[in-house]
Amino acid sequence: MIKRNLTITLIEYESAGEMNQADNQLIDCAKSATENSYAPYSKFHVGAAVLLENGETVIGSNQENAAYPSGLCAERVALFYANSKFPEVKVMAIAIAARTNGEFTESPVPPCGSCRQVMLETENRLKQSIRIILYGDKKILVTESASTLLPISFGESFLKK
Repeated sequence: MIKRNLTITLIEYESAGEMNQADNQLIDCAKSATENSYAPYSKFHVGAAVLLENGETVIGSNQENAAYPSGLCAERVALFYANSKFPEVKVMAIAIAARTNGEFTESPVPPCGSCRQVMLETENRLKQSIRIILYGDKKILVTESASTLLPISFGESFLKK
């Protein structure tokens, strides 16, 4: 038996004021995107903003459906739109913000497993790490790659015979 420990590195900020202007703008876009969320069931509004290498920022918000599995998370909405509009342009960063009861969450909300998988696929396809910024009113977490959030992942190599 071999026991292995996995270590992840996250940078924690106490406020957006500690971050650079570009990160603050991306966070503001993600926060603004929560306004476009369709969340009548959960009342949990999530926004994502994706910064592309060409300088474009693409936003997405969660879209619920009464048949719950038919909805889609903000992160995937933004990443899928970015890929459909700019298929060869690298994704540099994504910021994610969530609010409920009219207030942004105090702690950052991490992406679900499906969103992590899509982020990792995007990194692999474009051969570019994606900086992930998770916004919370009391703290902000940043990691330099989706692989940090999904260290043991499913990928293309498993599909080859």
